[in-house]
Amino acid sequence: MKNLYIALSFVVISITVSAQNKNTKIADKLFARFEYVDAVKEYQKLIENGKADPYVYKQLADANYNMFNSAEAIKWYKKATETQQDAETYYRYAQMLKAEGKYDDANKQMKKFATAAPSDLRAKAFNENPNYIPSLLDKSKLFDVKSSEISSDKSDFGAVLYDNSLYFTSARNGARKNYGWTEEPFLDIYKADYNTDGTITNASPVRELNSKWHDGPITISADGKTAYFASESYKEKQFSPKDKKANAKYSQVYLFSATKNGDSWGTPSSLPFNDKSFSNSNPSLSRDGKTLYFTSNRPSSVGGTDIWKVAVNADGTYGEPQNLGVKVNTEGNESFPFIADDNKTLYFASSGKQGFGGLDVYQIDLTNGEATNLGKPVNTEKDDFAFTFNGSKKIGFLSTNRSGNDDIFIVNPICAVDVLIVVTNAKTGEILANASVSMLDDKKNVIATEMSNAKGEVNYKVECDRAYVVQASKDGFEGNTFAVTKSKGPKAKVDAALQPIDVIVTETEIILKPIYFEYDKSNITQEGAFELDKLVQVMKNNDKMVIMSKSHTDTRGSDKYNLTLSDRRAKSTVQYIISKGIDASRISGKGMGELEPKEVCNPCTEAQHALNRRSEFLIVK
Repeated sequence: MKNLYIALSFVVISITVSAQNKNTKIADKLFARFEYVDAVKEYQKLIENGKADPYVYKQLADANYNMFNSAEAIKWYKKATETQQDAETYYRYAQMLKAEGKYDDANKQMKKFATAAPSDLRAKAFNENPNYIPSLLDKSKLFDVKSSEISSDKSDFGAVLYDNSLYFTSARNGARKNYGWTEEPFLDIYKADYNTDGTITNASPVRELNSKWHDGPITISADGKTAYFASESYKEKQFSPKDKKANAKYSQVYLFSATKNGDSWGTPSSLPFNDKSFSNSNPSLSRDGKTLYFTSNRPSSVGGTDIWKVAVNADGTYGEPQNLGVKVNTEGNESFPFIADDNKTLYFASSGKQGFGGLDVYQIDLTNGEATNLGKPVNTEKDDFAFTFNGSKKIGFLSTNRSGNDDIFIVNPICAVDVLIVVTNAKTGEILANASVSMLDDKKNVIATEMSNAKGEVNYKVECDRAYVVQASKDGFEGNTFAVTKSKGPKAKVDAALQPIDVIVTETEIILKPIYFEYDKSNITQEGAFELDKLVQVMKNNDKMVIMSKSHTDTRGSDKYNLTLSDRRAKSTVQYIISKGIDASRISGKGMGELEPKEVCNPCTEAQHALNRRSEFLIVK
C-alpha cells in the first residue's frame, strides 16, 4: 500500500501501445486503473490460453513489482527479458532479485541496466562499486528493531510520535470499500496513545482529517496546532486529464494543512503549490516550523519521485519548492522524508541508491554531508521506509514489509559514544601521525587497532556507560594507556600525549622500568611491551650494541620450576625484541630463577613478589 505514496501512482503508468491488442484490452485497462490484483488474474488467463508474449510477461512482472510480490515479479521478469527490454525493466528486475537476496543475479541485471543507461546516476554508482553489499554488512549496528503491537493485518505505516500521541496511516478500516491496487481498504490517518511504559493503545481514526479517499501520512508542528497531511485532489474536485483507454479520471496526491480548534481539527485547506499535473505527499515539518519537506514528481525532479522542501513563512505563505538535489535524489524513487529535531539530519527512503533491496532508509546531514545507508537491522532485502525518530523520548519508528505486510516497527538507538583520540608529543605538543592506537574494553580485550592519521587522530565508536582504555605507541616514544571514562556521549575526546623515549644508559646496563610479569606467566604484558619498545629504540639508535636479558622470578615455587619459568620469560623478552626488527645475534636471554632477588624477604608481600618478577638488560658489547 505504501507504493501509492512512493510512486505517487495516481499518475498514469505508460503502456507500450504497439504491444497492446484486443486480447490484452481487459487486463491493460485494469493495469491502467492500478487494479493490479485483478490485472494479474487477467494476464495469467492469457498465458493459460496460450496467448502470452513478452509484453504480457512484462505487464505481469510490473504489476507484481508495484505490489512488491518479489518472487512472482522475478518469475515474469525472467520471461520478459528473454527479449530486449528498456533499461528500467532491467533495473526493476535487479531490485526484485535483491529483495530475495539473490545479489549475484541482481548484479547481472544491473550490468544490463548500466549498459542501456550509462549516464544514469544509478548506473554510474553501480559501475564504480558493483560489490558494495559486504561494506553495508560491515556497518556498525546503529539501532535495535522490534515489531510493535500497533500493527494490524492490513497496511500500517508512516508512524510519527509527538509528545504522547502516535500518528500513523492505516488501511485497517474494514467497513470501507477496497482499493483495487491491493484489495485493501482506503487509507486513513490514525492516532494512538503512547504510554509511559512504552505500550501503544487506543488507536482510532482522526475523523476530522479523513475522507472517503486515501489520507495520510501526517506531520504536526512542535506546538501541536498545525497539521500537514497527504490526501487526494478529489477533495478539490481536481483531476488529471481523462485517460480514455482506462476510461477513468485520476486524482493526484495533494498536501493539505489544518489548524487545531480546541480538541479537534478545523477544515483542511489545500496548499498553494499543489497542481493537478503532479503529486505532493509524505510531508515532514521541521521542529522550528520554517521548512516543510515532502515527496513529489513535479517538473525538474531527478527521478520518478524526489524529496523537495518549501519555506513556511511566518505570515502563513509559502516559498518556492526546491529540489534537494542529487546528494539525496536519484533517477529512482526517493520518498518518506523525516527531518530530525536538529533541523539538519534528514532520514529518507530510496530505491535508487545502493542498498540491500527494495526501499532502504538513508540519512544525510543537509548542511554538509553525504547520504549513508542505515545498515541492518533497519534495512533488509525488502521495503524499509518511513523512518522517524523522537529525540526527547529516544525512540523511533520504521515501516517495513519484511514480514510480508506493511507493518510498523519500533526502533531503539544503540547508545554510542564517538571517541576522538589525538596523539601528540608530550614535550612539544607536536602532532604524531602513524602512531598505533588500540581501544580496549573494561576486560582488557583489544576491540580494534588503527594508525593515527596526518592530524594525529583516530576515531572509535564505543558503547555508552562503559569504561574503556586507549593504548597508544610510536617508535621513539614511550607507549602509554589513557582512560576513556564512562559517558552517554555523544562525543568524547582523549588527548594521548606520549613522552619521547629518554632511557638511562650506563656503561654496563640499560635501565628501564621493571618489565613485570603476571604471576606464573611468561607472556609479555602491554605495560611490559611499552618498556621494551624503549630498549628497541636504543638498539636501533646504536646498531652495534649487543644486549643480554636476565629474567627473574619471585621466591614462590620450587627452585627448578622457577628456573624454567624465568627461562621462558627470558625467551619471551628476546622474541619480542626480535619481532621489532632487531637482529637475533644482538639479543640473548638467560633465566635466573629466584637466585638474585631484588627484595630479600620472608614472608614477602605481593608488592615485593612483583618486584622480584623482573627483567634486566646488560650491555654485552
